[in-house]
Amino acid sequence: MKKLAWILAFPVLASVLGRAQSAPPASGSTNAAQERMFLPSDTFWGWAQFDLAPPHNEIDPNLCAGNAGQYGGVNAPCSLFARYMLSGMLEARPFGRGPLRRFMVFGAPSFLFGKTIPKTLYTWSPDAIGIEHSWGVGIFIAKGFEFRVTQHFLFDRLGARNTNLGPADLGNNGPWGRYVTVGVHKSFGTRRW
Repeated sequence: MKKLAWILAFPVLASVLGRAQSAPPASGSTNAAQERMFLPSDTFWGWAQFDLAPPHNEIDPNLCAGNAGQYGGVNAPCSLFARYMLSGMLEARPFGRGPLRRFMVFGAPSFLFGKTIPKTLYTWSPDAIGIEHSWGVGIFIAKGFEFRVTQHFLFDRLGARNTNLGPADLGNNGPWGRYVTVGVHKSFGTRRW
């Protein structure tokens, strides 16, 4: 839980620190030389999303075998199929001037909730299952291209589900296990709002 608290507290603390420094540049100004050196006005960018999976179409983080219902029916211990998902992306570009202004760090957590067993038990329970997260660093190259290194971690189970849940339990590898990627990210277009 301490990890979770820091994941949520860091953006708030950084935002408060950013506001405590000097005021942002005049409106319409795009000159990087006028930005603050550390924590400029556009340090954080991100999005959050809440998803609901209807019955018979649950989110499968690949923690329990698809036939988990054969190991206890509606009382099977391995019920790690999600009904709800809260996910997001947070990018931080902490430098406003100099060569480091192209540097950024990012995180992308996905929280899963529910208690469902395919073809056996369908509930609307909001029981916490766990968190799947990744983080990385990137450097803006030019024309919307960024070079990124991303670390994807194993799935972290929460609460009472952080134990072996019987013969249907597949472990904490999640859909792809733990991996690191090196890649190029391309963004394009502008937002209407």
